[in-house]
Amino acid sequence: MKKRLFACLAVWLQCIVFTASAADTTDIRFEYKAERINDKEATLSVTARLSTGIQLYAIQQSDTDLLYSTILFDTTATRHYTGPVTEKGAKQSEYDTSVSATVHFYTDSVVWQQKINLAENDSLLSRVQVNYLYKKGDAYLPGEETGKFYIEPVSVVSPVADMADRSLLWIFLTAFGGGLLALLTPCIYSMIPVTVSFFTKRSKTKLEGRKNAVIYSLSIIFIFTFIGFLITLIWGPTALNDISTNWIFNLFIFLVFVVFGISFLGAFEITLPASWSNKADSKANASSFLGIFFMALVLVVVSFSCTGPILGLLLPVIFKGGYAGPLVGFFGFSLALSIPFALFAFFPSWLNSLSKPGGWMNTIKVTLGFIELALALKFLSNADLARGWRLLDREIFIAAWIVIFILLGIYLLGKLKFHHDDELPKNDFGIPYLSVTRLLFATTSLIFAVYMIPGLWGAPLKGISAFVPPMGTQDFNADDLPSGFNFSSTGRTGNTNSHSADGLPKPEKYYEEMRKNEPDVVVNNGMVTYFDYHEALAVSRKLKKPLMLDFTGINCVNCRKMEGQVWSDPKVMERLKNDFVIVSLYVDVHNVYIPQQEQYFSKTLDRQVETLGDLNADMQVTKFGANTQPYYFFLDGNGQRLRPDGYGYDPDINKFIRLLDEVKATFQKGNP
Repeated sequence: MKKRLFACLAVWLQCIVFTASAADTTDIRFEYKAERINDKEATLSVTARLSTGIQLYAIQQSDTDLLYSTILFDTTATRHYTGPVTEKGAKQSEYDTSVSATVHFYTDSVVWQQKINLAENDSLLSRVQVNYLYKKGDAYLPGEETGKFYIEPVSVVSPVADMADRSLLWIFLTAFGGGLLALLTPCIYSMIPVTVSFFTKRSKTKLEGRKNAVIYSLSIIFIFTFIGFLITLIWGPTALNDISTNWIFNLFIFLVFVVFGISFLGAFEITLPASWSNKADSKANASSFLGIFFMALVLVVVSFSCTGPILGLLLPVIFKGGYAGPLVGFFGFSLALSIPFALFAFFPSWLNSLSKPGGWMNTIKVTLGFIELALALKFLSNADLARGWRLLDREIFIAAWIVIFILLGIYLLGKLKFHHDDELPKNDFGIPYLSVTRLLFATTSLIFAVYMIPGLWGAPLKGISAFVPPMGTQDFNADDLPSGFNFSSTGRTGNTNSHSADGLPKPEKYYEEMRKNEPDVVVNNGMVTYFDYHEALAVSRKLKKPLMLDFTGINCVNCRKMEGQVWSDPKVMERLKNDFVIVSLYVDVHNVYIPQQEQYFSKTLDRQVETLGDLNADMQVTKFGANTQPYYFFLDGNGQRLRPDGYGYDPDINKFIRLLDEVKATFQKGNP
C-alpha cells in the first residue's frame, strides 16, 4: 500500500513541478450546458471532448482511485443538488504500473451531469470548476477549467415575443404608410368623391349614408385582411420568411416592378380582364349589404393596377411577420385605404377641398414609375447576392440609381415628357412655369443623385446603406485612387482585405465565399468578423474576449440599418473592435455548403441542413430561441451566455453602448 502511495505521490509531483505549464488547451475541449427537464428539475452538464491520444481520468468513485478529476459547483448550485454527479461515456480501465493501481479514464468524450431541483419561477446563475488530470504519451498533465450556467424562469417572457410584437408594429405602420401612398394614385383618388357622393345622394337620410359608407370601408378592410389570412393559411410563418429571401421570389418581384414601372411611365396600360370587373360591378347595389360589399370588391379589383406595385413592395416586409404578418400588413394597408371613404361621408363638405384629378396625378404616377424601377433593382440585387451572379455589384447598382434619379429630377423640371403628360401650367403672361412644389421635389431627386456619386469610389453612403449591395462586392474603392482621395469615415488606408486588426487572426472558414457579403461598416473600418461559430468561439477563448453573435442576412434591411446607424458610431466601433470577437451568422446564404460530415437533419427546419444559411438559422432557433434578424447574443469562451436575453433591432446608440459595457463587465467578472 505504501508503495502505491509513493508511486502516486511521484506522479502528482511530476504534474506539479515539471509539467503543470505544459498542458495544451487544444488537447481537451470543454462545453457547458444547462437545460430544464420539466418545471421542477434541470440538469447542468459538462462535456469534455478529447483529441486523439489523450486519456482523461474519470472522477473519483472510491478511495482506491488514485488518479482522478474533480467537478466543483459553487454554492448557488449545490443547494439544489438531487444526487451525485454522474458520468456518461465509454469508460476504460487498466492497470497503471506508474502508480501500481487500476485507473479509470476516457479516450473519446465524457459528459459529467448534475441534476438539480429548480422551481419554474426560479432562475440559476452558477459556476463550475473542473480540475482534471490526463495522460498524453508518458506525461501526466493537470488542467483547470471554469464555466458558467444560466437557467431562466419558465415564466419569463421571451425576448423573441417582444421582438415579434415590435416587428408586427413595424409591419402595420409600413403597410399603413403604403395604403396612404395608394390613396394618391389615380385609381383610388378619383374614386373617393364619386363613391362618397353616391352614398350621400342615394341614401334616404344622412345617417343611412354614413352607415353605408362605414360598411363600404369595413368591406374593403375585410377583403384585404382575408387575402392576408389566405396567405398565412396556405404558406405558414416559416415558409413566408423563406419566400421573402428566396432568389426566385425576388426575381419575380423584380420583373413585376419593371413591368409596372414601365407602365407608369406611359408605355402601356395594365388592366384586368373586363369580365372580372363587370361581374363584380353587376352585383353592386347600394340597397343591400351584399351590394355594398361588391362595390368594395369592385374598388379592390379595378384599382389593382395602382395598388399592386405598392403591395408588391410591402410583401417582403409582411412576410417577415410569421403567422400574423400578412394579417397585420393587409389590415394596415386596407385601413389607410378605407378611412377617407368613411371620413368624407361624415363630413361631405370636405370633398370641396379635394383637388380635381388632372395632370398632377399623372406626374405622381410617372414619379412612382421611376421609383419602382429603382426598387426593382433592389430585388434583383437580392437575387444576385443569393446566387452569387455578380450582375449588380455595388458600383453598378449605385450608378443605375444615380441615372434613374437624375432622370426623375429632369422630368420634374419639365424637360422630359411622356405619353400622358400635360403641358406645364401657364402664368399670367401665358408662359409655362414650374410650381414651387414641383421644383422642390426635382431638387430633392437631383441632390440624392449627387449624394450617391462618392459611393462609386467606396464612400459608405450611410443614408442608403440598407439598400445598396455590400461593400464586399465593390471592385474598386478609395484605396485604389491616388493619394489624397479617401472617403472612409474613419480615415481608412491600406488594403482592408488583409483584416489586420489588433490581436485578431484573419478568418479562415467560409471567408473566401462570404467576404463579398461584408457590409460597408466592416470594410470601411477595418473590422474582423468571422463566419463560422466554432472558429469565432475558439478565438474568443484564446484571446479571452467576449463573443458577439450577429444573426444577420444578406437581404436584411434592418441589419444594414443597425450596422450603418449604430455600429458606425465611433464609440460603438471602438468597443466592437477592441473588446469583442464578432461572428456574422447569415441565415439566408444557400449557395455556400457546409462539409458533408457536418450535415444533419433539422426537426425545426424540417429538412436536411446542408448550407451555411440553414446551419445558422437552425442554430438561432434551437439554441437561442429567436428567428428574426438582426439579433445579437453574447457568450464567453465556453459558449455560455453573458446576458440571458438577446438584443434585436434598436437603433438607439446609447442603449447599445450600455449593452456592450454591461456585457464586458460581466465577462471580466468571470474572467479576471
